[in-house]
Amino acid sequence: MTELAPRAPRTKFFAPFKVRGFLFQWPADLLTNWGIEMEILILGWYVLVETESVLLLALFGSLRYLGTLIAPVFGMSGDKFGHRSVLCGMRAVYTGLSVVMTVLAFTDMLVPWHVFVVSTLSGLVRPSDLAMRNALIAAIMPPNLLMGSMGVARTTADFARIFGPVTGAAMIATMGMGPVYLSVTIVYGLGLILTAMGGAGLAHRRSAKVGQASFTREVFEGLVFVWRTPCLHAGMWLAFLVNMTAFPITGNLLPYIAREVYKTDQTGLGMLTACFAIGALCGSIVLSLIGQHWPTGRTMIVASVVWYVLVLIFVLMPDAISGGAMLIASGFAQSFSMVPLAVMLLRVSGEQYRGRIMGVRMLAIYGLPVGLMASGFLIEWYGYLLTAASYCIFGIVATLAIALWWRSALWPLDAPGNAR
Repeated sequence: MTELAPRAPRTKFFAPFKVRGFLFQWPADLLTNWGIEMEILILGWYVLVETESVLLLALFGSLRYLGTLIAPVFGMSGDKFGHRSVLCGMRAVYTGLSVVMTVLAFTDMLVPWHVFVVSTLSGLVRPSDLAMRNALIAAIMPPNLLMGSMGVARTTADFARIFGPVTGAAMIATMGMGPVYLSVTIVYGLGLILTAMGGAGLAHRRSAKVGQASFTREVFEGLVFVWRTPCLHAGMWLAFLVNMTAFPITGNLLPYIAREVYKTDQTGLGMLTACFAIGALCGSIVLSLIGQHWPTGRTMIVASVVWYVLVLIFVLMPDAISGGAMLIASGFAQSFSMVPLAVMLLRVSGEQYRGRIMGVRMLAIYGLPVGLMASGFLIEWYGYLLTAASYCIFGIVATLAIALWWRSALWPLDAPGNAR
């Protein structure tokens, strides 16, 4: 239920915090993201060191997105039972699995197959976390604060990507796996508590049409709505594309790049991950301050092309210092692509379809495991440089094709994709 619009404070960045639900949601998302980023780094490095296989590293990264196939079900559950309630249940799962990993680590029973099993279980749930967060923010924020709120909300992931990997790398190097996973469990637990507190005293209002049809039919209606709405259709294809070809290079393949290309250790990996997040954080802050009236469709297309160009330059960098600089720039462009995309989806979908549309949006993340698994094979066959460069060039061409095919829905200032 959308809360009453607050009085605009002196600084636009802090305006969303006048809404009570957001005041709790922001630190809850920050803590949850922090735990996720710590896990990604320590487990990715563990798998690479223990198995010496980039293919198994890619498999590990792919398992984390297994749940994208059932993300519309989570979205429908949010529309039906309340986005915050579903989000609390999901974060309880993260906490429980981290407890299991903590016990295994402290008892010296942890082996690689445990990592793959836990990653599979968490991968069924975790991909929908972002969808629930975005749908929840759209539900509690007044429309005039949506772009700014999404930019501010995005900073939780950016802050976590800056400090989470660095924290995880430092702790794993000095304290060992057990204490690190105990810290992850505590962080997840605090995030769960704050998520639940954000809903205290707030009623959940369901759309009148939600719940009248069968569960399967309601999910199907969300898919049909996307297919019949050109700007949503284009946005989903763009999301699939960047997850398949851009995010693997700047995310899950970074352990391989750090160790095999730049010849650095887990501390260097943490710094590379932080560089991309620093750029994304700066982009999110800029969007929260001045992006409210920008045309979302145009912005996401232009920023996506720029993002691919910068990632291509990163691929060609000879060392970690120059590579880190390009990761900062590409992270900045990434925010200008993904935040407007999310805002466009939320604005066009409206209250009735909001959860379902964001659930369908998570289906696009399935491009990431597809791209990761393909990159694992291609790097072993053709090498890192040729594979990564090909991903970037294909991404540029495909983004321009999306912009041309759905031009009338994305480019004119009065197009649906640019509605304010």
